[in-house]
Amino acid sequence: MEKFKGRYRISSTRLVDHDYASNAMYFITLCTKGRNHFFGQIARKWEGDAVHGGWGEAFLLPSEMGRVAAAYWQEIPLHYPAAVLYEVVVMPDHMHGVVLIDNPIQPVFKANRFGPQSRNLPAIIRGFKSSVKRYANLHRIPFEWQALYHDRIIRDERELDNVRRYILNNPRKWNGPVTLIRDDSPGGAGRAG
Repeated sequence: MEKFKGRYRISSTRLVDHDYASNAMYFITLCTKGRNHFFGQIARKWEGDAVHGGWGEAFLLPSEMGRVAAAYWQEIPLHYPAAVLYEVVVMPDHMHGVVLIDNPIQPVFKANRFGPQSRNLPAIIRGFKSSVKRYANLHRIPFEWQALYHDRIIRDERELDNVRRYILNNPRKWNGPVTLIRDDSPGGAGRAG
C-alpha cells in the first residue's frame, strides 16, 4: 500500500491517464460499508390475477436512508450543473447510476492526480456521499459508505443500452432476501414472507 504523509492510504481506483472533468458518460456503483442493507429491502407485491398469476416485479421497499439517497441523487445537477443524470437504481446495499459530464466549455486536459478535486466526477460523488452521510448523522441513523466507488466510462450507445438494461433489471436479479407483500384485506395491506 502507498503512504501519504507517513500514513497508509487506500489507492485510487481512478484511471491515471483520464481527465474526470472531461465530457464523458460514467456508470457508477456506490456500496454501503460491509454491504449492510441500509437502503431498505427488495419486495414483490402479490398481483394475483390471470395475467401475472402471482408475484409482481421486484422493487425496493426503501428505508429512510434509501429515500434520502434517491432524492439526493436527483439533486446532483442543482449543485453540479455539468452533471446530467440518466438511469439510477437504489438497492438494499448499493446503488447504480449513470452520470454524463457535459461541460459547455471543455476544460484543458489534466490527468487524474492525487489532491484537491472540483467540478469533476470525484467531486460530484464525494459531495453526494457526504450529503447522505451528513443526513444520517444529523438524524442519528446508523449508516456508512464503503470507502471507494466504482466507475466505468461508457464509450458508445451499445454499452449505454447494456448499462441501462442492467440497472433496470437489478431488482429482479437480486439474490438476497425478498419481502413478499399481500394486500388481501379490504382495507389494508398484509405482509407475507
